[in-house]
Amino acid sequence: MTALLPADDRLIVALDVPNALAALDLAQKLGDSVSFYKIGLGMLTGGGLALANELKQEHGKRIFLDMKFFDIGATVENAVRGIAQFDLDFLTVHGDPHVVRAAKEGASGKDLKILAVTILTSLDRADLDAALIQPGDIADLVTERAARALEAGADGVIASPREAAMIRALPQAEGKLIVTPGVRPAGAALGDQKRVDTPASALSAGADHLVVGRPIWQAEDPKAAAQAILAEIRHI
Repeated sequence: MTALLPADDRLIVALDVPNALAALDLAQKLGDSVSFYKIGLGMLTGGGLALANELKQEHGKRIFLDMKFFDIGATVENAVRGIAQFDLDFLTVHGDPHVVRAAKEGASGKDLKILAVTILTSLDRADLDAALIQPGDIADLVTERAARALEAGADGVIASPREAAMIRALPQAEGKLIVTPGVRPAGAALGDQKRVDTPASALSAGADHLVVGRPIWQAEDPKAAAQAILAEIRHI
């Protein structure tokens, strides 16, 4: 029998399943293969915060709360201050500088890392045009948004694997985190993601963490799917 590879914090599994019970069942199946989980907005009304606490406090997992907060500064600051009391690891906000500054103020004194969303990996140039976003190459826009968010105090950014190298080259990115959704093992379905790459390519480009959801939780054997990714990134 082949020995299982140990968990690697660089792999974050997105618990994009219907509710907390389904998420706990998935976490049980994955066992010691996964040490870091992402809980997003889709889980918020399905027991997401309780799930985050249980996985963190009772199972020793790291937690990335993907809320993508965006509002006036005072509201963002208050929301983040409330989240920061839960002793979680990562929290996303939109990368607008005023949002980042407010979030950092709300997280003051806590270990919660504030990650700034640049441009969602499900969007392409046509989507940006429809949203009246300024013209330009997406990679350039992502890199500029990342630079501004990091200057505003973000602990890291969210960006697709295709922009990771450009962001890593920024002076502002020194010592900061790059977390990449839109990661798909070779041959995996893209789903609604448009700017994707493989786990190995994302890490080689400068990403610190990979967020992988459907290729794991939709797999017939989720643990085997996670193990395949761990094998791919083992020597990177």
